[in-house]
Amino acid sequence: MTLAPAARAFEAYVYGYRRTWRGSVLSTFVMPLVYLGAMGFGIGALVHTQSAARSLGGMTYLEFLAPGMLAASAMQVVIGEVTWPVIAQVKWVKTYQAMVATPLRGDDVVLANLAWVGVRAGMTALATYVAMAAFGVVHTPWSALSIPVGILTGLAVGTPVYAFAITRQNESSFSLVFRFGTVPLFLFSGTFFPVSQLPGVVRPLAYASPLWHGVDLCRALVAGHPALRMSLLHVAYLGAWAAVGFVLSVRGFRKRMVV
Repeated sequence: MTLAPAARAFEAYVYGYRRTWRGSVLSTFVMPLVYLGAMGFGIGALVHTQSAARSLGGMTYLEFLAPGMLAASAMQVVIGEVTWPVIAQVKWVKTYQAMVATPLRGDDVVLANLAWVGVRAGMTALATYVAMAAFGVVHTPWSALSIPVGILTGLAVGTPVYAFAITRQNESSFSLVFRFGTVPLFLFSGTFFPVSQLPGVVRPLAYASPLWHGVDLCRALVAGHPALRMSLLHVAYLGAWAAVGFVLSVRGFRKRMVV
């Protein structure tokens, strides 16, 4: 696989977004401010006690929440991009059929599509980071690395979902993905409260989730004290999920589109 064909396919997604970007402005750039303001200051004022501060590692609730929101928001955007839009490109708009009718191969199309998904995750991560800076959460240059970590977290979750979505004949199962996948990940992977507060039987599931690794790494980077060994473990774990998901996505695409 060479990158030039995938780059040309990637341009198609960029051109398409140039016509539709206005519809995503609110969710991409405004909602991070609303989330952090409402939950960081609103709920943060309710949990601002000495015992809460100890459980949060001495951070305020806003400082604890914001990095987790960066990773979780990137994940949410990615899952939105690899569910209904994938079915649309197969069944309704038939973008994939048009692409594979050219010299593009299946892996070129999947790489281009997922690269664009990564860009969308980056937009959300950057917007959340700007909101964090506006609320005074950003204090160290390490924090800027939370943006690529947010992208990697989104792809670690999104590529397996893409591999699932490309095999679907209709969109009916996507509501189950959000209900029993996205929402539990969003709520129970350390974004809003420490995983240590969960019942003991549930904690291993939370620690195994890619989102927890992304949240924990983003939080360490924003706090300015990332441990090298743990950071490398987080990156390797997220990278493994993304790599395996990509391989499964290409395999599913080839089988679905018979290329």
